[in-house]
Amino acid sequence: MPLDRRHALTLGFSLGIAGAAVPLLGTPAAAWAGPIRPRIHERLEWEAREPRETATVLRRAPEHIVIHHTATSNSMDDTPEHAHRLSRAIQKHHMRRNRWDDIGEQFTISRGGHIMEGRNRTLLAVSRGMHAVGAHTADHNRTSLGIENEGTYARTSPTLALLGSLVKLTAWLCAQYDLNPYEAIVGHRDLNHTRCPGDYLYDLLPELRERVWHRMVGRRFSPAAWKLEQQSLPRRGVMFAEQPERVFDHGPALGISDFSEIRPE
Repeated sequence: MPLDRRHALTLGFSLGIAGAAVPLLGTPAAAWAGPIRPRIHERLEWEAREPRETATVLRRAPEHIVIHHTATSNSMDDTPEHAHRLSRAIQKHHMRRNRWDDIGEQFTISRGGHIMEGRNRTLLAVSRGMHAVGAHTADHNRTSLGIENEGTYARTSPTLALLGSLVKLTAWLCAQYDLNPYEAIVGHRDLNHTRCPGDYLYDLLPELRERVWHRMVGRRFSPAAWKLEQQSLPRRGVMFAEQPERVFDHGPALGISDFSEIRPE
């Protein structure tokens, strides 16, 4: 959705002649260019298999960025190799078990903070302000982009590395698509009946939106840990113990409007 006057003011701009965004006085110079693209491991790097069908690319931006958890164990392996194995495992599950065309989500972030491109044509589409349709949120796939975050977060919080990468990625996406982070960033449970992305990650979404907005206007954060991470983890003491009930099952990913995604065996 393009910047309207309210969104422009929210991000530190005024609308000048012909609706052009003009930085307000006192706005940091970094806000003019917007957040840079973070390091993203492309499909070739994690050795993605070929999709059954190439993704449909819509000539418009998505309306929402949907935050998911992968419903996998909370691994302590923070290496790129582990992150690549995770993406291959998700793609295998989605294509073999679910019979989908490809991996469902557009991006995956490992607990080590490594960002992987998911659905084919995603990065090409984002670079052009377009949307490569995935399979991650039932009946909202044509209007939303999905980010899978490695782990299960019903009783524990994500790692700081994961959260840091989530801020960088969502800020870059909001800037690319001219989205207001306070409206665009949602949890899977906001759109479907599911517990995804887990209570702890879901409770961090207001702070995620705030941090994304600050990044978009070029403000800096101190390196202090996130509020919920500081307050909750020492008390609960289950940082790496949580296991999903069913691996890769984070709730409805396809609805009536998405059935063309499923391929017969």
